[in-house]
Amino acid sequence: MADNLNREKLALPQGADKLLLHSCCAPCSAEVMEALCASKIDFTIFFYNPNIHPRKEYEIRKNENIKFSQKMNVPFIDADYDTANWFDRVKGLEFEPEKGERCTSCFNMRFERTALYAHEHGFPVISSSLGISRWKDMDQVNACGVKAASRYEGMVYWTYNWRKRGGAGRMYEISKREEFYQQEYCGCVYSLRDTNLYRVNKGLSRIEIGKKFYGSTA
Repeated sequence: MADNLNREKLALPQGADKLLLHSCCAPCSAEVMEALCASKIDFTIFFYNPNIHPRKEYEIRKNENIKFSQKMNVPFIDADYDTANWFDRVKGLEFEPEKGERCTSCFNMRFERTALYAHEHGFPVISSSLGISRWKDMDQVNACGVKAASRYEGMVYWTYNWRKRGGAGRMYEISKREEFYQQEYCGCVYSLRDTNLYRVNKGLSRIEIGKKFYGSTA
């Protein structure tokens, strides 16, 4: 695990000595975590995702991430599930498409909290696993991260492209190896709504929370 195969030697920007990594879920963060461990970078996972709905889905994703962090011996920070604040932030954006303004507002909220924790606990660099997914707009993710970090003097958001050099492919390989829970929508109530609408229109069954896992034959 966390070998150097096809992975370049990574170094934090500006010679920093530690990183606070915002994680959205175990499948997205696992390759990032293994790459960081392979480069012997000191980092801590920050799990702040009040967008995830319903609570059952949130707990499954969080616990998968905790379990893998423990396996990798990586510190894990469990932040608040303050859904009321999230709904306030995205009010009026309920029918925005994926990668639209609702996602920007969501990223801003999560990264602002990440940057605040980093500032209060001496992390000079922050980053996120969100950008590794092909379902996300990396420029959108990075712009929100840079904006959040800019609130604090000397803080940097690391815009490293986690997809390159096979990173995106290894993300799926690790997910199958670890038999992670395989979430089938981005996470928020609106993406669940829209994904189910798409599935119904295609004659497919609705998403069943907690039913699908990587590597499962079912």
